Amino acid sequence: MRKLIAALAMVAVLVPVAAWAQAFQPNETGVTMGHWHLNTRDIEANKKIFVAMGGTAIKMGAFDVVRFPGVLVYLHMNQAPPPTGGTVGSAVNHVGFIVQNVAEATARWKAAGVAVLPGGNGRTDQAFVVTPDELRVEILENKAQPFPIQHHHVHVYLPKDKIAEAQAWYAKWFGAKPGMRGQNVAADLPGVNLSFTASETPTVTTKGRVLDHIGFDITNLEAFTKKLEAGGVKLDRPFTRNPQTGGALAFISDPWGVYIELNERPGAQYIGTR
Repeated sequence: MRKLIAALAMVAVLVPVAAWAQAFQPNETGVTMGHWHLNTRDIEANKKIFVAMGGTAIKMGAFDVVRFPGVLVYLHMNQAPPPTGGTVGSAVNHVGFIVQNVAEATARWKAAGVAVLPGGNGRTDQAFVVTPDELRVEILENKAQPFPIQHHHVHVYLPKDKIAEAQAWYAKWFGAKPGMRGQNVAADLPGVNLSFTASETPTVTTKGRVLDHIGFDITNLEAFTKKLEAGGVKLDRPFTRNPQTGGALAFISDPWGVYIELNERPGAQYIGTR
């Protein structure tokens, strides 16, 4: 499966640059949020959900993709083996979008056939969508944001005594800005808030789950991966340049089981700052 995912990821580097205009301007380290890679049993059913939520369906090489401000959602039909589980129980418990008005947005989604779960503790500024593949998606509200819907967070569950270490790890290697999101220790990158919460039970790697990996776009990936390796970070797949496009990719895993793809996309266009 790993070889197949990596091969298809290389195909994605061949697509026109304009398709990547979902990303926000990279930070000083050259990093911005790129994509989620989903293993799915039914591409069309999942595409319908994400399009109803406000995404734009596009074709990128071998992939069906749904584009949102801040993230591309890859829908990969993984034939064998099927996903080993949903997000709950993996290092990424859920991912999140933010909308201008939760009540109005979820009413539209329900009318389009999307199953929407209510927020916790009676909250009206929160809701959840759980796909048939058990990808858990939190929906939050910000009336002042410029987009009807945009990518918001990736919520990592890990041992309580590792939370500060995880925040520092993403700050060190990706230039993430440490902070808090409500009661959650967090770190911000363009296009994504990385939130860290203590898990009461052990979690497993995202690799092989419905959310197989998340992806960051890097402006100079060769230099970035050399820095990682010099600092002792193991590359699960080494830096690989596509000679036809000039694009490149590599894979790593964080110490808590989040599988991460790193991409360089020459001439990438950005939609602004987060």
